[in-house]
Amino acid sequence: MEGLGSFLPFIAIFAVMYFFMIAPQMKRAKQEKKFAAELKRGDRVITKSGMHGKIAELNDKDNSCVIETMAGKIKFDRSAISMEMSRKLNAPAVVK
Repeated sequence: MEGLGSFLPFIAIFAVMYFFMIAPQMKRAKQEKKFAAELKRGDRVITKSGMHGKIAELNDKDNSCVIETMAGKIKFDRSAISMEMSRKLNAPAVVK
């Protein structure tokens, strides 16, 4: 019984780390993967580097997309598109 009592703090630390660090990170990765899979032509997006544009082409072979900007067309990997910024861009404006 004494052996289990000495491992209890380690088990508690692992449980806290899992629920506050690992589980939210896995949930976020799952959401980003779903977001990248649901992209379609015509969606307005913002890349993680801050480029604004509209999706012109999607390529499932190499998991990339072509984004049309004011300067021309640029090819990006789908993982380079920011989920949060793109959602904010496409969210309906709230009038006060």
